Amino acid sequence: MVEIELDGQKVEVAPGSMVMHAAEQAGVYIPHFCYHKKLSIAASCRMCLVDVEKAPKPMPACATPVTQGMVVRTKSDKAIKAQQSVMEFLLINHPLDCPICDQGGECQLQDLAVGYGGSSSRYTEEKRVVANKNVGPLISMQEMSRCIHCTRCVRFGQEIAGVMELGMSHRGEHAEIETFVGASIDSELSGNMIDICPVGALTSKPFRYSARTWEMSRRKSISPHDSTGANVVVQVKNHKVMRVLPLENDAVNECWIADRDRFSYEALNGPERLTQPMLKQGGEWRTVDWATALEYVANGLNDVRNNHGAQSIGLLASPHSTVEELYLAATLMRALGSDNIDHRLRQQAPGRSSGVHWLGRSIASLSSLDRVLVVGGNLRKEHPLFALRIRQAARRGAQVHAIHSATPQWAMPLDTTIEEPATTWVAALARVATAVARLLDVPPPTDVPADAQSARVAESLLSGDRKAILLGNAAAHHQRAASLLQLAQWIGSRTGATVGYLTEASNTVGAQLVGAQPMSNGLNAVQMLDGGMKALLLLNAEPRFDTCKGSEAVSAVASAKMVVTLSAFKANLDCSDVLLPIAPFTETAGSFVNAEGRLQSFHAVVKPLGETRPGWKVLRALGSMLGLPTFVHETQAEVLAAALPKATLGDVIPLDGAVVSDVSAIDLNPAAAQPCTTGAYQLDAIVRRAPSLQATADGRQGSQQIGVSAT
Repeated sequence: MVEIELDGQKVEVAPGSMVMHAAEQAGVYIPHFCYHKKLSIAASCRMCLVDVEKAPKPMPACATPVTQGMVVRTKSDKAIKAQQSVMEFLLINHPLDCPICDQGGECQLQDLAVGYGGSSSRYTEEKRVVANKNVGPLISMQEMSRCIHCTRCVRFGQEIAGVMELGMSHRGEHAEIETFVGASIDSELSGNMIDICPVGALTSKPFRYSARTWEMSRRKSISPHDSTGANVVVQVKNHKVMRVLPLENDAVNECWIADRDRFSYEALNGPERLTQPMLKQGGEWRTVDWATALEYVANGLNDVRNNHGAQSIGLLASPHSTVEELYLAATLMRALGSDNIDHRLRQQAPGRSSGVHWLGRSIASLSSLDRVLVVGGNLRKEHPLFALRIRQAARRGAQVHAIHSATPQWAMPLDTTIEEPATTWVAALARVATAVARLLDVPPPTDVPADAQSARVAESLLSGDRKAILLGNAAAHHQRAASLLQLAQWIGSRTGATVGYLTEASNTVGAQLVGAQPMSNGLNAVQMLDGGMKALLLLNAEPRFDTCKGSEAVSAVASAKMVVTLSAFKANLDCSDVLLPIAPFTETAGSFVNAEGRLQSFHAVVKPLGETRPGWKVLRALGSMLGLPTFVHETQAEVLAAALPKATLGDVIPLDGAVVSDVSAIDLNPAAAQPCTTGAYQLDAIVRRAPSLQATADGRQGSQQIGVSAT
């Protein structure tokens, strides 16, 4: 450790640290713009000049390494005058548009100008003007005249997002931050550039000119879109969600969120919101009150159970539903006498296995991996915050390997890519297993011969200390998912690598823990969507978009005698008989269990829209009307305690990895169909209805893949 004196106090920091790091450790604030704790040091703004004893001139705190016995003064006249001089230069060309600036009230330049700026300007010449630039539907660059060239946005793209979409052109007063050749900003993490911009040069295009920061309330929540469980702050004005920002949590999402976490809120106030219960009568939809709708559903379920048996009733649940909703849905079905419930809507062969499909390690540990093998997953688009951490590991020298149907564009260096049609991924992984067996001189699990690429992957996995084999969404949805898991576990046990699933949705792990899948002789999602069900309940699920069968699934669902949709949106209009408006995550309390098994709860941040009710309350009321004895919970906390009695909020639940129950020989035959995947902005009902996200390159591509627009 190196000891320095900082403003009269002794501070010990690690060798190689900068004065800024020592100041952070000591709780001393040094004004700065270009410095950010998650980015490399640029030392371009010079706002952090401090007085270092024996130095002839002030030194930038962010780029001055500490030395033993160094004496630093951050509040001396020399330091203050230097900082005031830098502030004067920064304000020379800055436009006087604070009254209309979206950054007003949370602007770093505005705050520091109060403390270090002069009361008047000596600059009388004409200020520079930077032309407007259109870089896509999410980020506004219309006020780049405000830019102070801190390059935070440039470094974020290079170091965090992995794509240098912004750069600086020209020199001196002609320098500009811009995309090149008129390109748009298409990174799935691009919204973070808005957060780290210290001056309001980059602003949110959907939020632009809609509210002031001091007019909004700030409420904590959890993102419902992917298995990270990103912590967010939802900003609210007049009971309307206006903006979503990251809430720092180093164990989960650090200080970043994906664009779908940030911009999907537009759908919550959109025209497709379902605000009243609706019944279809004579082919026409009409609104009814809750008592009428629930009575209709209860009578219909009783009629089907009495005439066709409980096994003719099924429930398809989205894994984006809360723990409470999924638990009560499973309880409802089993109290009715049916085990036909499933959340695995996109899986083509949802077999039975013991244990839980989860990440296999902590999310934070992804940043420190030495070796990674990803099988069948679009890491960057499906799990952007996991990709961010693995990208950090790759920048430190980790070797990343992929088995995929095409060379993945993950914006990180890949050591080996095994390009293989998805139908033959089992054979590709078997070659890796054979190569591992050859190097260890043990019998291989199959007789598939190894090749040069698989040998390279095997050698890599047998080296290094921290290793992981991660099965992506396409591997989980694969017809040979059980064989892929068996091979991955065989390789993991021989190489010391953890084996886990990236997991598709915000509550994929939670759905397994509360039994939202067949536990004995029930039908799985694929079997229910083959037709033949007399009654189907759809919890936040849209068969057209959430299953592999698309319009075929809609036809199968429509053949049922009664179909009940519980959703926040006017979904499944062509196959449902009843629509029950249940609250999205912003209007209800609930819980998610993320990929690492961390239980996180959230509260409603706005009032329910119209006649919308929390999903768990609707299911409880339905259970009571059916006369089922187990529906006595009065609060969300009571439901959670019943669902996960041994779990503690905020902690990671100890989990056992999934083990295939059927230990028969690994099936090396090519799968008959491609695995079911979806676009980055087609994953759930909220994201599908966010206009700005659908206008992005990823949104347009995803809409084309599913053949129709969700809106």
